[in-house]
Amino acid sequence: MMQKLYNPVLMKELKLRFRFFKSITGLMFYLLALCIVVIGFFMIVTQFSGTGYFRPSESLYLFMMISVLQMGLVMFITPGLTAGAISTEREKQTLNMLLMTTQSSWQIIFGKLTSSIAFLGLLLMAGLPIYSIVFLFGGVSPTQLLTIFFFYFVTMVAIGSIGIFFSTVIKRTITSMIATYGAMIFLGGFTAFFFFIGIIIDQSSMATMGPGQTYTPFSPITYFWASINPGALMLTILSSDMQEGLYSTVGVRLPIWIPYLIFYLGVTVTMLVLSVKKLRVNMKRG
Repeated sequence: MMQKLYNPVLMKELKLRFRFFKSITGLMFYLLALCIVVIGFFMIVTQFSGTGYFRPSESLYLFMMISVLQMGLVMFITPGLTAGAISTEREKQTLNMLLMTTQSSWQIIFGKLTSSIAFLGLLLMAGLPIYSIVFLFGGVSPTQLLTIFFFYFVTMVAIGSIGIFFSTVIKRTITSMIATYGAMIFLGGFTAFFFFIGIIIDQSSMATMGPGQTYTPFSPITYFWASINPGALMLTILSSDMQEGLYSTVGVRLPIWIPYLIFYLGVTVTMLVLSVKKLRVNMKRG
């Protein structure tokens, strides 16, 4: 039983990734940058308050800023960790030897993906002491923190599976990274653009209505673009005012995290299944 659960690809990737000096330096510079952001936030807030003191009511803004920054980290770093997982083996001409081992396609894909997610998870966990500063002032519950980290994990796995898929079907690592980052730009930027376009169209429709007519907003398509945007998810989870503002704008009162979870879990399953099928596409089973 233990022999079936053992994954040599995963163990090899974990040892190589965590033993690299650049991994340690990357972790150090990330924490340094996060500390600079937090210290800069304290300095700016105390400067504009006029009293020189940090008000506990402003701790929620600090928590929101760190959470959105961490989500940006997930979307920016994950493609770089996963988009070259398979294509690098192909470029080094070691993929054929890896495929000739007793490891199944799922074990190879799972090992590559998990090792990348583990390093990114280390970055997020290393930032927990900085998150603890917010709890000193109050205004944020542990449930919110656990919810945020849960959706960090969902987003990491989904983006990682997209990177693994492009790395499997595209031979060149640089092309695979461009395709993965293009998908991230669509999920983070174009979805927000389409959301605002939908709002503008709805407002134009409301402006053309005659006197005495009432307008009830209902735009499920605009809601869908907001529901798959990671930034919108973070803001609506952390701020009830933004959540109510979204409900009143699109006319859909379904919590945004439900379609977000369904969409990204579907993306994860689809990308992993396709990656497993495409890994040995030119090999005959014996």
